[in-house]
Amino acid sequence: MALVVLLRGVNVGGHRTFRPAKLAAQLKQFDVVNIGAAGTFVVRKPVSQAKLRAELARLLPFETETAIVQGRDVLALTARDPFARHTSSPDVVCFVSVLVARARIEPAYPFTLPVEGKWLLRIIARDGPFVIGQYRREMKAISHLGTIDKLFGRPVTTRNWNTVTAIAKVLGD
Repeated sequence: MALVVLLRGVNVGGHRTFRPAKLAAQLKQFDVVNIGAAGTFVVRKPVSQAKLRAELARLLPFETETAIVQGRDVLALTARDPFARHTSSPDVVCFVSVLVARARIEPAYPFTLPVEGKWLLRIIARDGPFVIGQYRREMKAISHLGTIDKLFGRPVTTRNWNTVTAIAKVLGD
């Protein structure tokens, strides 16, 4: 089955910039598909995670945290649609953060920030390496995304739910 690679903190604010399409072309022996500009890839040919990590380290011009998950796990997550029971509106963004290693801490769900008053970030659940949540389209909410690392005691990399469903589409093709 395919692997999904999610790089953390790349092509954001002019830091750790690279061209994802170029990296995908350099990894063509693994049939890599680039999804967007945030360092998200589907690797369709069999390769060990260790070899893939080594290739990424060799080709990227900087060090970064990397989450690698099984494509079947992404397909299972999208099939369950964890946001189906939650209210959606134009001012709320659904997201999935992926842990780069096993969580050290497990908060109670749902978890909201700030703890009192109108929520800006809400963690709904965790499903394996996936932390499922929503945030409001407000500048203050973005700063709360960095708190997810602390909540789980491990780094995460975050993608919009639309990106996750795009990954699933590539996996299904």
